[in-house]
Amino acid sequence: MADDRTIHTVDDTTLKDLDTEPMLINIGPIHPATHGTFRVFTKLRGERIEKAAVEIGFLHRGFEKISETRKYTQVIPYTDRLNYCSALVNNVAYCKTVEKLMGLEVPERTVYIRVIIMELQRIMDHLICVAANLVDLGALTNYWYFFNAREKLNDVIEALTGARLTYSYVRIGGLAWDLPPGFEGQVKATLPVVTQAIADVTGLVERNRIFLDRTIGVCAIGADEAVGYGYTGPCLRASGVAFDLRKARPYYHYDEFDFDVPIGQSGDCYDRIFVRIEEMRQSIRIVEQALAKLPGGPVNVDDKLVTLPPKARVYSQMEALINHDKLIIDGIKPPAGEVYDSLEAPNGESRAAWSPTSWLR
Repeated sequence: MADDRTIHTVDDTTLKDLDTEPMLINIGPIHPATHGTFRVFTKLRGERIEKAAVEIGFLHRGFEKISETRKYTQVIPYTDRLNYCSALVNNVAYCKTVEKLMGLEVPERTVYIRVIIMELQRIMDHLICVAANLVDLGALTNYWYFFNAREKLNDVIEALTGARLTYSYVRIGGLAWDLPPGFEGQVKATLPVVTQAIADVTGLVERNRIFLDRTIGVCAIGADEAVGYGYTGPCLRASGVAFDLRKARPYYHYDEFDFDVPIGQSGDCYDRIFVRIEEMRQSIRIVEQALAKLPGGPVNVDDKLVTLPPKARVYSQMEALINHDKLIIDGIKPPAGEVYDSLEAPNGESRAAWSPTSWLR
C-alpha cells in the first residue's frame, strides 16, 4: 500500500513563518574557549548567527602601574606574564631597555646566549600558535606533532632556567647564570626533532583540501590595511610587508646572521600559518649559527652597582655581603631620563619605554 502521507521539512520559509525573536548572546570573555580573552557579542535567530561583534581588550594586568612601585630587578617576573608562550623574549626586551637607559654593554657571551634563547622561544611560540590553529580546523594529529617538538624544547629551557613557562632568567646587565654543562649539545640534538615535526605537519596540510578550503582567502588583510591597523610581526609580514626589526634595525649582531624573512602574498589565514612555519626554519638557522659563534667569558657586566656578587663571596667576604645587601635593599639606580627600545618578538614588535620618575624607586 502506497504511503501518501505528506512529509513536511523545516526550511527558511517555515522558520520565517514562526517569527522567532532574535536572542543576543555573549560568548566569553572565556580564555580556554576562545584562545584569548575577548568577547563575541552575537545575535542569534534559532541556531543561525545573524550578526557578531568582537570586542577585544579584556585582559589588563596593570603591568605599568605595578612597575611604578617595584625595583627594577623586581619587574623582571612581570615581563614573563606579558606572553607566557615566549617569556624569555620579554625578559630580554625589558632588560635591554634598562641597559640602554644606563649605558650598559652586556658581554658578548650574553649577547649570543640571548639570541639563542630568543630564537628557541620564537620556535616554541610559533609551534603553539600553529598547533592551536590546526586543531581548531579539525587537524588534531598536527597538534601532537608540534607539541611533541615543543616538549623537547621545554626540556632544553628547563635545563637552563629551572622552569617551563615563566623563567625570570635574564638580568639587567646579563643573565642569572651561565649555560649549564651540555646545553649546546642538548640544543643541537633537539633541533632535528623540530625540523622533522615541521616536515611532518607541512606534508599533512599543505595540499590537504579541507585545510586549504578553510584557510585560503579567509580573513585576508592587504598590506595597506595591515599597516593602517598597526600590525607587526608575522601578521604584518603575511600581508606582504617585509618588515622585521632584526633586519630593519639590527641588534645583537642579527645583521651578521644569515637568515631570510618570510613574506606572504594574500595576508589570509594560509599565509599567516605558513609565514610562522617558515620563520621556525629560519630561527633554527640562527640558533645553529649562534651556537657556532658562541664565545667564552662572563655573562654579567663587571659593575657592583648592577651585578650581584657570587654567593661564595657573599658568604665569606664582608664587602661582598654589603654589596649584596645594598643591591637587594636599594635596587639598581639608573640616571634620570627617558628611553625607548624594541625588538622582534614572536608575535610582533616588543616595545619598552621607561622613565625612572617614581619617588618609590
